[in-house]
Formats: sequence, C-alpha cells, structure tokens
Amino acid sequence: MSKQSELQRTSANWNVETCMVHSGTMRSPFGETSEALYLTQGFVYDSSEAAEARFSGDDNGYIYSRYANPTVTMFEQRMCALEGAEAALATTSGMAAVTSAMLCQLQVGDHVVAAHALFGSCRYVIETLLPRFGVSYTFVDGKDLGAWKAAMRPETSVLFLESPTNPTLEVVDIAAVAALAKENNARLVVDNVFATPIWQKPLELGADIVVYSATKHIDGQGRCLGGVVLSSQDWIDEYLFDFYRHTGPGISPFNAWVLLKGLETLPLRVGQQSRNAKQIADAIAGQSSISRLIYPGREDHPQADIVKKQMGAGSTMVAFEFEGGKQQAFAFQNALEIVKISNNLGDAKSLITHPATTTHKNLTDENREMLGISEGLVRLSIGLENADDLINDILMAIETVSR
Repeated sequence: MSKQSELQRTSANWNVETCMVHSGTMRSPFGETSEALYLTQGFVYDSSEAAEARFSGDDNGYIYSRYANPTVTMFEQRMCALEGAEAALATTSGMAAVTSAMLCQLQVGDHVVAAHALFGSCRYVIETLLPRFGVSYTFVDGKDLGAWKAAMRPETSVLFLESPTNPTLEVVDIAAVAALAKENNARLVVDNVFATPIWQKPLELGADIVVYSATKHIDGQGRCLGGVVLSSQDWIDEYLFDFYRHTGPGISPFNAWVLLKGLETLPLRVGQQSRNAKQIADAIAGQSSISRLIYPGREDHPQADIVKKQMGAGSTMVAFEFEGGKQQAFAFQNALEIVKISNNLGDAKSLITHPATTTHKNLTDENREMLGISEGLVRLSIGLENADDLINDILMAIETVSR
C-alpha cells in the first residue's frame, strides 16, 4: 500500500481553509475547475417512470429549483462542513433564514423567549409577526441566565438570541442557554452573524439551529443577498423542508454560486478583519471624546470571560460612543475618508453606521436606552484595508470633531 493511499482523504479530516475551497463540490462531465452555475428552474426526466420515481422519493434527483438545485446544494454542503452541521437549507436573505427557522416550528399557543438585544427586523418577527399567528413571546436580558429561567413556561418551545449582539456587541452564554432549552424541551435558535462560523460554533455549544445572513461576511464583498439555516437532518426533515418547499424562500442559484466563491476566502478575510478590528479598538481606547468602547477581543469587554470560553477570537465589529451624542457621531462619520457610511457589515470595505437613526431607528426611545443604543453610538465594521490607514482615518476624524 502506498504512503498516499494510507492517508485519510475525506473532508472530515480537512482543516477549515481546505474545506472552504473544496467541500461539497460536484463536477459535471465537463470537469470544470470552478463550481458549475445551474441557472434552471426545472429538470428533465428520461421517462415518465423516471419522473414518477423522482416525485415519489424513490429517486433522489432534482425536481425544481425552488426545492433544490445543484449549485445551491454545493453551497449548503460547504456551509455544513464549516459549521459542523448535518443539514442546511439556503434562503434568499438572512431575514428569510430567521423567519423560516421560526415559523416552520411554531404553532398557535406556543411561547418564544428571546434576548432583548436583536437586530430590528428580528425584533419585528418576534414581537409583531408571531403574535398575529397566536404565538406569544417574552424578551429577556440575554446576559442574565436567571431572566431566561424565569421566562420559561410549559408552552415555551423556542429560544432565540444573537451573540455578539447588534449593535452593542454583548455576548450571551450560548452553552448555558442551550442547556436551559434542553431542560425544558425547547429548541435554541442562534443568529451567529457577528461571530461568523470562523470564530464561534453554536451547534458545538448546544444550540439546535443556527442562522446566518450570508449577505454579510460569507459574501463579504457587497455583491448579493443570501441566508442559510443549519441544524440536524432530523429537524430539517421534520420542520423546515416542507415549509421551505411550499413557501418559497429558496435562494437563487446565481447568488448561491457567488456565496460559494465568498466561502473560498472567508477564513482569510475574517482573520485579517478581526486583527484589524483589534488594532483599531486598541487605538481608539482612551480617546477623550469616546465615552464607551466595546470590542469582544479586549479584556475590558463586559463579558470577556464568556468571549474566551466560546469564541475563537474577537469580532470584525467595533462599537463606540461619543460623549457629544448624535451631533458629534454624525460629524465623525462625515469626516471619515476611507470608512464609508453604510448599514451593511462584514464587507471587505470598512463601513460605519449610526444605529439609532438606521438599523434600530424603529425601536422606542425606552428600548434603545435599555439596550444601550445611545444617540452617540456608532457601529464600525472593519474591512481589509491596511490597519494603519484605517487607524489614521479614524483618529483624524475623532480629532476633527473633538476640537
């Protein structure tokens, strides 16, 4: 037996960088290097009997791209390899992933417990959409395990959180909340966008379902929308697949192909962006006009102990607050040259937004205050530019508004 044949050559033994280049690839008879893009709605059968077998489930081939598509399958399988999940279904956007993951498993009379600190559209799903279908909810301080315990009811079936949170970068103890869910026969859904699957693995921490806006780091270059739901094969089969098949949140093959290309460089991009973010957070610390700095990779983060326990490194995100409120925050953003104003994140370009007037503007003043989203808070998504250039840009803008 040759030395090469003794080596284990399955994707289960590959490191993440190799998986993101090769996992899930299915080549056509042409032997293309890059994954094939199958822009088709439907598929042709060799015979009537073949069509019958396909629809009866005796043949596992493709039927219709709303259900499944070869390019989409490659993206889903590569995400499974990255996340350590048994199964996944890709969606048109991150919010399609969140909504599908929630609605597919809830029914009239169910109760949801969710962390207060959520993206505005996620809060809409919890507090506006679900009650229309007879599902009640309770918001809790995600950092307080006692609050999670107190909110549980016999009819509680789903717990939902994001960590780190948008935009204040709070970190929730996923393993502790997951254990609580299991004790109460409920399922935990985790939005893992800010940590990325490079730095945090919610399924390994006990979560049941993980959702992503693939629009963010997974694409990472401002090109397209996408989302994905990952879980066990049993949960996908029992709850999500029929919902997905009949309600139509499936991603387009073209977007799935773009996201496949994004995954090839995801470990490189997230690694460099996180290193840049740490340098920038350290450079901002101590600036007299900054009243609060939040970065999960620093020792002064309020949940630094949990960060060390469940994240491989800090985030690509930095949040900080100006003492001068909205006027100073706006002036700072307008003074930046390299960093661009945009509500997106996870891009190769550094982006900044003012959450109180953009992503979280629809919250009440009381809710924004409770969540720590002040008029002076800005959320910075760090890109791939040279860290020294970014630091100079940011410090010069701070100096401009501090005079």
